[in-house]
Amino acid sequence: MDEKISNRVREFRKKSGMTQEDLARKLDVSRQTIISIEKGKYIPSLPLALRMSRYFGCATDEMFEIGE
Repeated sequence: MDEKISNRVREFRKKSGMTQEDLARKLDVSRQTIISIEKGKYIPSLPLALRMSRYFGCATDEMFEIGE
C-alpha cells in the first residue's frame, strides 16, 4: 500500500488571505511545517489536520485526500 495524501491547505490559506507565517501562528506550528505540508513532504498528525479543517471551517476530507 503506497498511498499518497494530497491536500488543499495552500488553496484554503490563500483564499483566506493568509501568509504561511499567519497560519503557522494560528495553529501553533512552525512556518516550515506549513511549507512542508503544502508541498506534500509532510503529512500532519490527525490532531493538526483536524485543527486545520476546523480553522478553515471545512470537513477534513475536503482538505486532505488519500489517493494511490
